Amino acid sequence: MPVPPFTALAESLPETVPFVGPEALQRRSGVPLRARIGANESGFGPSPRVQAAIAAAASDIWAYPDPEGYELRAAIAEHVGIAPDEVVLGEGIDGLMGLAVRLFIAPGDPFVTSLGAYPTLNYHVAGYGGAFHYVPYRGVHEDLEALAAKVHETGARMVYLANPDNPMGSFWSAEDVIRFIDALPETCLLLLDEAYGETAPAGVVTKVDPSRPNVLWLRTFSKAYGLAGIRVGYAMGNRRLVRAFERVRNHFGVNRLAQAAGLAALADQDFLRQAVNAIADARTRIGHIAEANGLRPLVSGTNFVAVDCDRDAAFASAVLAGLASQGVFIRKPMSPGLDHHIRISAAPQRELDILAEALPIALGEAYSV
Repeated sequence: MPVPPFTALAESLPETVPFVGPEALQRRSGVPLRARIGANESGFGPSPRVQAAIAAAASDIWAYPDPEGYELRAAIAEHVGIAPDEVVLGEGIDGLMGLAVRLFIAPGDPFVTSLGAYPTLNYHVAGYGGAFHYVPYRGVHEDLEALAAKVHETGARMVYLANPDNPMGSFWSAEDVIRFIDALPETCLLLLDEAYGETAPAGVVTKVDPSRPNVLWLRTFSKAYGLAGIRVGYAMGNRRLVRAFERVRNHFGVNRLAQAAGLAALADQDFLRQAVNAIADARTRIGHIAEANGLRPLVSGTNFVAVDCDRDAAFASAVLAGLASQGVFIRKPMSPGLDHHIRISAAPQRELDILAEALPIALGEAYSV
């Protein structure tokens, strides 16, 4: 029977989800989830003021949200020190990445990223037919010099850099990043992902400079602000870049509750500082747990810790599986050179107590394989 055909590009793509969620793992295994410490969410939750703002906005959920998201854009602009029309909202950084790719990547256009970097952007690039050019990490850092060289070599339309980095937690100084930006041709768009900027050490996050014609700064309320489940992020940069999103974005994509939550979160910087301190304490505890089990935690500027298992990828995967069998959800990098690490999200002490109990058991099982 004839059926409506997909485009040739859509026909060529696999059915995939960039991340397998803990809910899916629980459905597959039947093992109840005890510790959700794999998705880099903030188990410390949102501010009480945010929760109150969401509750207050709930009665108006019958009404469409402001399609311009003006109040939240204006608040972000004031917080950062730029103009409101240099800010665009989106359904988390993931949604904004998809729109940026739609604007700048046509089938066959070259795209440069690090091998093992955040995979959702790759999902979008594949969906629009971009041509991938990968640069290996230098140790546990994205290689700025090699990324810039690859851009010049390929004539890339877009390059991606996360600082601090996911999945390794490593980071470059703002000065290093500015030198990287200066090394790029102005015809190549840099997506500068600063999702973990609030948890980064001083001197890492760059100052947003809308005079630069080829940089989009991507930030989010999903991490330190504790709003991963409501999906609200923002991009900032040159007005020409930001206004172009009006050509392609879903204008009702950032819902009414999300806009209210973002406003309240941004206004409660005291809570943000408390959350960042709690994340730092959790990183320290994760490091101690890792070291007590003979593993090496990496220095992290994020809300997670990458841990070197000091063996191969199969061993790290066995540790992952051993924890999952005990209801402890973590993740690991999958690319060669990084895949002997596991990655553990910062969390309240109760969940880290479970990790401390479960990790020796998982390691014992992995060593016996």
